[in-house]
Amino acid sequence: MNLLDDLLAGLTADAMVRTVLVGAHWTVVCSRGCGLASTITGDKPHGHAAVRDVGRLHLKSARELAEYARSNNPLEASIGVAAINSLLDVDESQAVEVNAAHVLAERGRGRNVALVGHFPFIPRLREQVGQLWVIEQRPAEGEHPAAAAADLIPRADVVALTGSALINGTLDGLLALCRPDALVMVLGPSTPLSPVLFAHGATLISGTRVVDEAAVLRTAGQGATFQQVEGVKLLTLERGIARALP
Repeated sequence: MNLLDDLLAGLTADAMVRTVLVGAHWTVVCSRGCGLASTITGDKPHGHAAVRDVGRLHLKSARELAEYARSNNPLEASIGVAAINSLLDVDESQAVEVNAAHVLAERGRGRNVALVGHFPFIPRLREQVGQLWVIEQRPAEGEHPAAAAADLIPRADVVALTGSALINGTLDGLLALCRPDALVMVLGPSTPLSPVLFAHGATLISGTRVVDEAAVLRTAGQGATFQQVEGVKLLTLERGIARALP
């Protein structure tokens, strides 16, 4: 099975959805807990990517809504990934509260690093690691297009993959490009804090845990960037090691 199949199969609990919020940058689903995912709308004209059952999503169970993660409609997939994250039971005793950028800087020092996704810490990271290749679907100056992943990722000692790749269906393929000896991180608020990712090649999982649901809904609903989202903490899990970062 692919990663998404395994994540969905591993959801042992269910709960009714209490809230679905699709903000400009972040989608939030509240059920058993509260889950975040990037809001991805795709490139279709405005109004051409309708969400199924819109207005009634809060009447579904979280596992029903999690199935939206399989959708080819990126907005539906965003909602589905947020629903998955709302159901995960994270053992925080096995995690470290740390910013993924700090871990990347420490682990990438003097090494070749491939980063898939555009993150605000990129300028600082360039100064802290040996060589940084940034791969983006819409590359900025000095970045590489998505097609370059097949060439650059196998050359990297450290690979960092945005959790949003789970939403657009590219995460499995990106993980497959990583060398067996590479340190592989999946990072960002969309990232499920689930050991299932370790079975698919991740070494480090860096995601977000909601600690104040009301604050997250208020800020995400008002168009917050992630730096502006309140009520969350950053957690990192390492394969086979409890609380041993960075």
